[in-house]
Amino acid sequence: MTTDTRALTRGDCSRKWGRTMKLATLLFYGIALGLVAVGLREVLTGFEEDRCSMTYMFQYPEYRRVPLPHRVARRYPAYGLYLYGEGAYAQETRELQLFGAPVIFLHGNSGSYKQVRSLGSVALRKAESAPGGLHFNVFTVDFNEELVALYGGSLRRQTLFLHESIKAILKLYKHLKTPAQSVVLVGHSMGGLVARALFTLPNFNASLVHLIITQATPHLAPVLVLDHYLRDFYLSLRKKWVRRADELRNVTVLSIGGGHRDYQVRSGLISIPCSPGDATKLSLVATAVPRTWVSTDHLSIVWCKELVLTTVRAFFDLIDPETRQFTDNQAKRSAVLHHHFVRHSARMLGDTQEASFPIQDAPEAWSEVNSLRLAYRTPKEVEVKYFTFALSSRRKADSHFYCRSNNLDMTSWVYGCVRQNGSSCVHTVDLSNGTELLPLYKVLMLSLSDLSSFTHVVVSAPNVSGKQFTLECEWQRQQSLALSLPVPHVLSLGLTVSEVTVNSSGLFHTIELQHFHEVYQAFRIHIASECKARKVGRSPSVFRMKVPWFFEDVFTTASVPSAVEISGMLHTNRPDNVSSVVLQLHTSPNCQYKVSVRLSLPKILGQILRFFLPMVPVYTTVTLLLACGGQLSNIYKTQRAASMSLVLSKGLQPHKVNVSVYILHVLFSCSWLKSTWSLLCLPMMDVAPPIFPDVALDDDATPCAEWPYLVHPLLYVIGAAVAFWGSALLRLGVRLVSLILAVLHRSSISRDCGTLRLRTQLLISIFLTILGWNTCGAVPIMAAFAFHLYRVLRLQMAERSLRHILNLAPQKHKKYSITEARECNNAPLLSECALWEVKDDLQLHLCLSALLTIPVMLSAPSLVHWSRNLGYSTQLDPDPYWPYFVPLCVVYLRLINCNTQKLTNSKLLHPTSFLPLPVSVAMVIFCPMHLYRVTYFLLGALVPLALCCVL
Repeated sequence: MTTDTRALTRGDCSRKWGRTMKLATLLFYGIALGLVAVGLREVLTGFEEDRCSMTYMFQYPEYRRVPLPHRVARRYPAYGLYLYGEGAYAQETRELQLFGAPVIFLHGNSGSYKQVRSLGSVALRKAESAPGGLHFNVFTVDFNEELVALYGGSLRRQTLFLHESIKAILKLYKHLKTPAQSVVLVGHSMGGLVARALFTLPNFNASLVHLIITQATPHLAPVLVLDHYLRDFYLSLRKKWVRRADELRNVTVLSIGGGHRDYQVRSGLISIPCSPGDATKLSLVATAVPRTWVSTDHLSIVWCKELVLTTVRAFFDLIDPETRQFTDNQAKRSAVLHHHFVRHSARMLGDTQEASFPIQDAPEAWSEVNSLRLAYRTPKEVEVKYFTFALSSRRKADSHFYCRSNNLDMTSWVYGCVRQNGSSCVHTVDLSNGTELLPLYKVLMLSLSDLSSFTHVVVSAPNVSGKQFTLECEWQRQQSLALSLPVPHVLSLGLTVSEVTVNSSGLFHTIELQHFHEVYQAFRIHIASECKARKVGRSPSVFRMKVPWFFEDVFTTASVPSAVEISGMLHTNRPDNVSSVVLQLHTSPNCQYKVSVRLSLPKILGQILRFFLPMVPVYTTVTLLLACGGQLSNIYKTQRAASMSLVLSKGLQPHKVNVSVYILHVLFSCSWLKSTWSLLCLPMMDVAPPIFPDVALDDDATPCAEWPYLVHPLLYVIGAAVAFWGSALLRLGVRLVSLILAVLHRSSISRDCGTLRLRTQLLISIFLTILGWNTCGAVPIMAAFAFHLYRVLRLQMAERSLRHILNLAPQKHKKYSITEARECNNAPLLSECALWEVKDDLQLHLCLSALLTIPVMLSAPSLVHWSRNLGYSTQLDPDPYWPYFVPLCVVYLRLINCNTQKLTNSKLLHPTSFLPLPVSVAMVIFCPMHLYRVTYFLLGALVPLALCCVL
């Protein structure tokens, strides 16, 4: 075989190998993209249907602007304060002569002050039936729909304006005999943080606000941290509310999360960081709220009728009848909120225990129950009925007394009775305080050990209104009705199923789902019921997935027989040695219930994205940065630039990045390294989001690392897939735009097309610096990126023109081999070598352009915020990208003139090619929860690269 034949054979093998690797890369990233799609589908649609009822206005809503002092209006021209009204009430309050109790609604990120209409309208309708004309004056603050979740520079300004608004509102009540001394704040999303931030102001009087109710507010940590102003804002809140908690004991805060339907703010973040045992701070999910029991998305939590009604009912119970204003009694506030939002019992805490029991009723109204279970259905006609259960005969055999009724009238209905010598009750005590309201039933579970002072239990079942209801009671031995079921391991991949069968001889059963206490676990819980004898009017079943460490319970109702499926997912991790999740079954008697638990891989992917999606941009940046490093290394070794898809596939290096992070994480467990690190004033590792309830993570705290280490390589793969397909879209966009630009611009076949002279770069840099100083730092960053993108478009046009010319006359020009590419300096202008040079420069700048897109995207929120406020100010204050935009713009402009030949001749190329890996490791350590730091690290990698183009 000749030398040329062997060379051709090697070339064919190389091309086949290249095609095979390209197909393998496409297949790998296609599968990764499929995993992302499955996870996103689960996050966006993998939950129950929207069961919230819409709130409607019966009259046209009006928003009357409340005048503020001239100095306030001049200082905050973009903000406003309004009073909500409808119909006659709006006309009565035209002159702002107010007599109600003040409530202020605060909208959230990019929200509208008009979102108050649901709360305001329901409060007005409920006030029509309130005694003595009791009502509320609902105010709303207009924050100009600012993007405060993405740009934290306005949060302090919003807090100061809210303070001025509260003082202006309270002045409207000075004419009353007992004027309002405080207001209630209702904050949606970031509005809840602004409400809490009031107490960080040095001149704020804490007595002005005693109650704050927040809806879908990320108290524990921000969803995204795109600037240091947002981080500083959270740190100031944490310093005040955790480290100085004693000063805020008289402030009651209720935080409500939307559940799994809210994919913008996961409900684990709504937990209020506070000191342990602080009963004045309450966090819960809407699915666990009595009379609500629904999951809401981020916007519907504002107008969900079930939740709004619960809130307004609590408001009316919080009014002091003497002052007709909100009570300043902290114990009463906590009792009312616990009653309406946690456990809707027959009586609120603090009510009298003595029962006004009608023991003189006719003897035929009383019935002694001697059986194990009572099942009673009231007749259609009016009837008064009392059932007595003797305790003496059941104390040894049973441990609990269980009773339920589908009569949802939450009044006293179960009493402890003391009989002497077979007489009627000589002493009764109301035991209904432990009643719990569930969907379809009110339920009471009494421990017999707590009833030692009574001889009987009396259950009242009066059918006064003639409305039929059922009553079911039974004696229970809890040990025999409590089962345990180990859930499948997360590595079972859904191939195994855990099952248990409950032969329901009773009305209530519990199943402990052992080892179910981590947020990365996700299951499909299937419950099927069968009954041997068909019976008309069987009581429906209520299933409750109870989480012992957080109020995130989920309720499901089902008829009998039936089959239902419950999504077993958590919002928070178990913080300590609390028991695992418990499945409570309120069953129909004499039926069989089969419970099976199977792992759900799509839901696990959904949980990973729900908790870790903010970390994906970091791994995307790491992939692009390592791809750029691979490109530099390839240029150093071969003086040629590889294709972008090839270097992106080599940018996936979890074995180098994640292993280094794990080693550093182990080292950081050493106390001496922590202390040394703190002395250097360096931030601690930042590798995982907070996943525990009621835990305040200080800035110097060790981050949570309880998630499996397999999650981080998976996130790396997802980030690499985003980088791969994002760069593919970038290449496609460049090709399409270059076709359009070719019609308007004369094509050039030089590798220097689109470059800028040094003097021009200097003038543009000065202009962009002045522009950024007087407007917004994101503006010059966008402009500098546009200049670089123009360079890429010109290279794409030059590559297309050269390729077409050479295809028309290939015989006139010599084809250069790869080994001859190093000696192309003297090659003709129209040659294969010239085409290679342009292709190399195009691949280099495509790789750089994808990397330079990251700071542009991170600075976009501040640009949007600036553009929305152009009518009030031409300068963004404060600007998170000042003065960082100056080196960014200089680097962007210097890289425009960069090409493979300059890099090859640079002495700094070899050490610069090793720099992306340590920078990538540093990004994974310090940037997952602080995305704004990505720009700093990119500057550390791009500045040496820009110097390579000069030196």
